[in-house]
Amino acid sequence: DLEINFSTEKPLVVFGSSASLKQVFLNIARNAIEAMENGGKLSISTSLLNGRAHVTFQDTGPGIPDENMAALTKPFFTTKPGGTGLGLSISSSIVKMMGGDLSIKSRLGEGTTVNISLPVYEGSV
Repeated sequence: DLEINFSTEKPLVVFGSSASLKQVFLNIARNAIEAMENGGKLSISTSLLNGRAHVTFQDTGPGIPDENMAALTKPFFTTKPGGTGLGLSISSSIVKMMGGDLSIKSRLGEGTTVNISLPVYEGSV
C-alpha cells in the first residue's frame, strides 16, 4: 500500500536539481518497497518546519539491524544480493550538496523511516 500526505498548503521549493531529487526519492522508495517482500505500507509525507522542507518515507518492513545502521550511507555497503551499495551513499551526498540532511531510523520488526531535510527557498518562483 502507498499513503501520501503533503501537509503544506503551498508547494515546497528548494534549491537544487529536480533530476537529482527524483533520483534520491526513487532510490529511497525502491529500498522500502524491496524491503517489504511480503507486502506492507509505504507512507510518504512532506512538512515545513523551521524553514526546512522535510520529506519522510516510512515503511512497515522488517527494519534494519543496529549493527548495519552506521554503515548504511557508506559507499559499497549492501545487504542485498546483487546490490552495489551505492544508492544510499549517492542519495546522502546529493542531499548534503543541497544543504540538507538525510537521517535513517529503524526498529526491527517495525520498519524504517528515512527523513530528508532541505532548506526552503524563500524567493519568488
